[in-house]
Amino acid sequence: MFAVGFTLLFTALGMLIGPKRTNPIKASPFECGMDPIGSPRGRYSVKFYQIAILFLVFDIEAAFMYPWAIKYKELSVLADGQIILFGFGEMLMFVAVLGVALTYVWRKKAIGWD
Repeated sequence: MFAVGFTLLFTALGMLIGPKRTNPIKASPFECGMDPIGSPRGRYSVKFYQIAILFLVFDIEAAFMYPWAIKYKELSVLADGQIILFGFGEMLMFVAVLGVALTYVWRKKAIGWD
């Protein structure tokens, strides 16, 4: 209830005492200086969304490699100083899963150029 009240209070304060200087430039739909071409509600191909989602999936998975690289020494050396390949094996399996996923997506022709 506190969060809803806080939100409503500050929304009302912004509407009551906030600046209200409107002009044609602020009201224009684009800031790039170009006039709009066509409807903003145009439809995109499903292929666009498919590639966008695949990009996000592989990009986020690649971002998981950074924390692994930071903790690699801790994953590969035991307390008594023995070197093990646990950290390397983990990343090898992770990259293998990514490779299988990429191969699957490629064979389904989800990322090919037409």
